[in-house]
Amino acid sequence: MESNLSQAKVLSPQRNTSQAQSVEALAQEQLQHFGIDAASDYGQALYQAALHLYQTQGDIARLWQVTRDTLDGLSREDKIARFNAKKFLSFQMAKVLDTLQNPFRAVHQSLHRQQGSQLARNHYPLFDNVTALFSATPVVVRTATYVYACTEWVDDAFQGKEATHQIYSRLLNPTAISLANAIVDLEAGPYAAEYLAWNFNSGMAAIDGMLSNVLRHGDVLVVSRNIYGGVFQLLHDYFARSDRLDIQLEWFDGYSAEQFGDFLTQVKERHASRLADGRQLHVYLESPCNPHGYVLDVPAICRQAHVGGHLVMLDATLATPVLSQPLQREDKRERPDYLVHSYTKDICGSGATTAGVVIGENHRMFQAKGDKVNGVDWSQTLFWDVFYIKGAFLDSEKAFDVLNGMKTLEQRMLNKVINTQVFCRFLASHADFRVNSHVLEDHPNAPLRRSLMRHGWPCALFTVDMQSAGLERQTFVRFFDSLEPAFSHQVSIGQNNTIILCPALTSHSELAEADQHAAGIFLTTMRVAMGTDNVKELIAQFIQSARLHIDPVRPGFSDKFMSAQDIDALYKDVAMTCAKQHYTSGPSMSDMLA
Repeated sequence: MESNLSQAKVLSPQRNTSQAQSVEALAQEQLQHFGIDAASDYGQALYQAALHLYQTQGDIARLWQVTRDTLDGLSREDKIARFNAKKFLSFQMAKVLDTLQNPFRAVHQSLHRQQGSQLARNHYPLFDNVTALFSATPVVVRTATYVYACTEWVDDAFQGKEATHQIYSRLLNPTAISLANAIVDLEAGPYAAEYLAWNFNSGMAAIDGMLSNVLRHGDVLVVSRNIYGGVFQLLHDYFARSDRLDIQLEWFDGYSAEQFGDFLTQVKERHASRLADGRQLHVYLESPCNPHGYVLDVPAICRQAHVGGHLVMLDATLATPVLSQPLQREDKRERPDYLVHSYTKDICGSGATTAGVVIGENHRMFQAKGDKVNGVDWSQTLFWDVFYIKGAFLDSEKAFDVLNGMKTLEQRMLNKVINTQVFCRFLASHADFRVNSHVLEDHPNAPLRRSLMRHGWPCALFTVDMQSAGLERQTFVRFFDSLEPAFSHQVSIGQNNTIILCPALTSHSELAEADQHAAGIFLTTMRVAMGTDNVKELIAQFIQSARLHIDPVRPGFSDKFMSAQDIDALYKDVAMTCAKQHYTSGPSMSDMLA
C-alpha cells in the first residue's frame, strides 16, 4: 500500500509537499489545489477520474516491476502476448486523453471569444498533440519550449527529476530523444539499460562536448595517430594550447594491445610529475580510423587502460553498429567509457544532415541534481557539465532524418562491404597501386579486422597511393579530376555515392607535411569512401580515366589491371560470399520458434 501511494504521488500537483496518506486524500487534495468544489457535480466527476488515475499509476508501476522480474524467463509466445496487451493498454490510455480534449477545448473556447476588434487567441496546442500519439513514425516536434503542468512539476524538471517533462528544446526534444533511444538500442543491445545518449548538431560538436566534459586543465591525453583531421585540429589548436587547457597530447602509432601497453608505460614515465600533481590520463581512439580504415584492438586497449583507471573515448563512426558493437562486449572492462558517432556519415547516409552523438554509462551522462553515483557527482555528468550550457543540441528535423536513415543502414552497409572488397582487390591487381586497406589478407591490419569486425568485414574507407608510378603532378591531377561523375569529388564520407579525395589537400590539410607522412598520407594518396553504387561502373571509369590520361605518358599502364572477365568473376564471388554471411548469421527458425 505504501509503495502504491508513493507511486501515486508522482501524479500529484503537490508531489513534493503533499500530506496525503491515501490515494483518496490525493484526489481530494488535487481538487483543492485547483479550487474545485468537491460537492459539485463537476467536482464529484473530477474526483472519481483523479482517483482512478492515481490507482492506475500504482497498477502500472506494479506491472513494470512484474515485467522486470519475469521477462528473462518468458517464452517467446508470452512475450508477444504481453507486448500486444501493453500496446493496447497504451491505446486505451491515449483514448482517455483524447476524450478529455472535447470538454477541455470547450472551456478554453468559452474563455477566449472575439470581442470587437480583438481576435480570439489561438487554439491550445494540447488539443492537436494528443492524436500524434498514434503516429507510426516519430513525430517531428518543432517547438522551442513546452507547456508545463504545475509549479512543483516544472521545479522537478529543472532539477532533472522529471524526465518526461521537457522545458526547452535546447535541452530535450521528443524527436531527439527517440533518436537517442534508437542509437543506444543499436549499439548497446542487451546492455541498453546501462547506457544513455545525447545528440549534438554535428559529429565535431559531439566530440568537443565529450572532450570538454572529460578533460581538465593539464591532463594527459593518449590519442591514436590516424584520426579525423578536424579532431586533430581541435586537439592541437585548442585543447593543447597552454593558454587554453594545456592538455599534453601523446600520439599512439600502433594498433595492438602490446603496442599500446608499451606506449602507455612510456607516457606515464614521461609525465610522472604531471600525473603526480593530480592530473589525469585519458585515451582517445578512432577505430576504424580516418583515412585508412585501420582497426585498433579496442577491447584489449580498453582492458589495459581500465587497469590504470583511465577513461577511454572511442569514435566508432566508420564502424557503424553494423560492423562493430564495442559496447556489447560481455566483459565490461573491454568496453569504451564513451562512444561517439558522426550521424552525418553512414548512419544517416543521405548526406543531407549534420549530426552527432555521445553514448556513455547512465551515471556519466545524467543524474538528478544532488545525486552522486559510482563516485561521479551530478555536476560532472555530460548533461549538466556541457550539454545543458553549450547549446549544441540536435533539432527535431535533423533527428528525424537520422532516424529515417537508420532504417536502411544494414542493407547499405552490406552493399558497401561488397563494393569495398571488390574495388580494393581490383586496385591491388595493379603493381603501381599501393592499397592501404585491411581488405587485403596480407595487410598488417587484416588479423584485427578478421577478429573484431562482424563477419570479418572491412571498413568502407581506405586509401590508395600511386607513389611508385612516378607520375608527374599534372598527369596525376588530370587523372584524378577525370574520375567524376562515377566518383564524387566531395569531402565527406558515408553517403550512398562513392567519394574520392586527396587527404593532403583537403581533410588532413591541417597537418604539417611531416605529420601527414607519419599518418601515411602523400600528395598522390587518394581516400576512397565506398558508396552503394554499381562497383563495376566505378571500375570501368577508373580504367578509362587511366587510358585517357596515364597511358599517353606511361604506355600500357592500364593493361596491368585484371581482365574484364576476372572482374566479373571477382564481383560475383564476393557478393555471394557476403550475402551468405549476412543472411545466414541470424537465429534459425527452430531457435525463433523454441
